[in-house]
Amino acid sequence: MSSESTPDVGSGPPGSQDVGFGIDVGGTGIKGGLVDLRTGALIGNRVKIATPTPATPDAVAGTVRQIVDKFQWQGAIGITLPAVVRGGIVQTAANIDKSWIGLDAAAMFSAALDGLPVHVLNDADAAGLAEDRFGGGREQTGVVVLLTLGTGIGSAVLNDGVLLPNTEFGHLEVDGKEAEHRAAASVRAAKDMSWHHWTKEVSRVLKVIENLISPDLIIVGGGISREGAKWIPLLTNRTPVTAATLHNSAGIVGAAMLAAGLTAAVAP
Repeated sequence: MSSESTPDVGSGPPGSQDVGFGIDVGGTGIKGGLVDLRTGALIGNRVKIATPTPATPDAVAGTVRQIVDKFQWQGAIGITLPAVVRGGIVQTAANIDKSWIGLDAAAMFSAALDGLPVHVLNDADAAGLAEDRFGGGREQTGVVVLLTLGTGIGSAVLNDGVLLPNTEFGHLEVDGKEAEHRAAASVRAAKDMSWHHWTKEVSRVLKVIENLISPDLIIVGGGISREGAKWIPLLTNRTPVTAATLHNSAGIVGAAMLAAGLTAAVAP
C-alpha cells in the first residue's frame, strides 16, 4: 500500500449528499478516495494499492474491497476500468486480464461489497467527466474532448456535460498509422523525440479529430500534461487546447460523480 494510504475518514461524512466515493482501477495501481461533490476535490488522502498480477476479476475485487473497508464506506460506489463498458458489462480488456470480457462487472463488484450499489465506467470517460465539470473544461460549453496521452491514448467526448461513452480515438487511423502509435507519450519517450517533433504528430491527430467532430475545446491529460507549458503552445491545430488540472485524481472524481447521479444525462 502506498504512502498515501491513510484515509482521513473524519473529513467528510460518508454517504452524505455532498460526498461521493470513487475507485480508479489502473494497470499498475488501484486508487480510491472520498470526493467533495461540490468542488471535485479529494477529501483527505486517497488509498492506493498495487494492481494484482494477474489482474483477474476476483483479485481486483478483493483489492477494491480492501480500499472500501479502509474508508468504511456504505453508499454507492463508482469504479473505473481500462475497458469499454456497456451497461456494467466489460467489452474489452486493456492492462487487465482477458477474463473480464463479457463479465457483468457492476454485479460482480456489488456482490464482493456485500450488495453496495456499484457503477462501472471506462477510465478515460471518468476522467473526462471530472475535467469537464471541475477541471480544464469547467468554464466551457459545447463539445469537449479529453485525450489522455500515456502508454496509449484514451479519449472522452462530452457535449454540454453529456458523455458519449466508450470512444476510442487512440485507434483512429492517421495517415496509415493508429493515432496512439504516433502521438502517445510513450512514443515520444521510446523515440527520444523533441517537443517540436512530437507535437507535429500530436497536431496531426488533433486535426483528424477536429475534422470529424469540430470540438470547442480539447483537454490533454496524462502525466505529460504537467509539462504542457513546454509543448501545448507548439501545437498547430485550430481548436483551443488546455492541460488537464485534476491529474491523478480525475478517475476517482469522475467515478464518484457517476455513482452520485451527477451524470444522470450520460448517453446509454
